[in-house]
Amino acid sequence: MTGQDTCRIVRGNGSYEGRQGLTYFAGISAEGVGSRGICMHLLRMPPGARAKAHLHEAHETAIFVLSGQAGMWYGEQLEYHLAVQAGDYLYIPAGVPHLPYNPGPDEAVAVLSRTDPNEQESVMLRPDLDEVHRAPALAP
Repeated sequence: MTGQDTCRIVRGNGSYEGRQGLTYFAGISAEGVGSRGICMHLLRMPPGARAKAHLHEAHETAIFVLSGQAGMWYGEQLEYHLAVQAGDYLYIPAGVPHLPYNPGPDEAVAVLSRTDPNEQESVMLRPDLDEVHRAPALAP
């Protein structure tokens, strides 16, 4: 068996800074294990954290919120808003601009999975949207 054709355990000790302005805890990716169709990692968003507005040109994203809560503006001009909390699943289609943030007093922790095996391959920053919204506080 080659490295590409064997099962692997990833202990999750490493991290990387994403172009989006957040720190991700490396899990399964092309860079880490040679995956060819998926990327999966952990995100810990401290209170007050806010990503840069961005989109993923060529891949879909699925998120499961383990703890805490977060908000996200999304749409061509970030005209839509949603709030997620522990136990929620969130789907983001390819090409949809979004700006996630954590307005709560607690850390938000989520598992992120993407259909692009590369950690940052199709991330496209949208600095023109960074100041469209100031993140509102979520209701308790």
